[in-house]
Amino acid sequence: MHHLGIVVRDITVAVEQYRALGFTGGEVTRVAEQNADIAALRAGESWVEILAPIEHDSPIGRFLDARGPGVHHIAYLVDDLPATLDQLAAAGVELIDRQPRRGLHDWLIAFVHPRACAGVLTELVDRASVE
Repeated sequence: MHHLGIVVRDITVAVEQYRALGFTGGEVTRVAEQNADIAALRAGESWVEILAPIEHDSPIGRFLDARGPGVHHIAYLVDDLPATLDQLAAAGVELIDRQPRRGLHDWLIAFVHPRACAGVLTELVDRASVE
């Protein structure tokens, strides 16, 4: 697992809460492609990605309105994201993103639909874009 994504209403408060738990980092970055403010915090080898919607009429805003704050997605590293997406599509796996896109820190990412992952939104992160 690379990180756990958590949706919040107030990113400043959430970052401070995780810092109080011993996490470091938490610089807030606006990621226009995801229509969200995002902060990544780390404790040891564990990462938490905090997401707050810029607008309520966005995927993250709608998630927050429907479900409230909490776990949004789980992310895994893959060695070759385009090839992984091709393999998943060929196997009939329902993808949200058929092509990679840019996320926080310019990571190359793509999402697999929750219907394909036991109800969990799953993010795939290209390993080379993280290192």
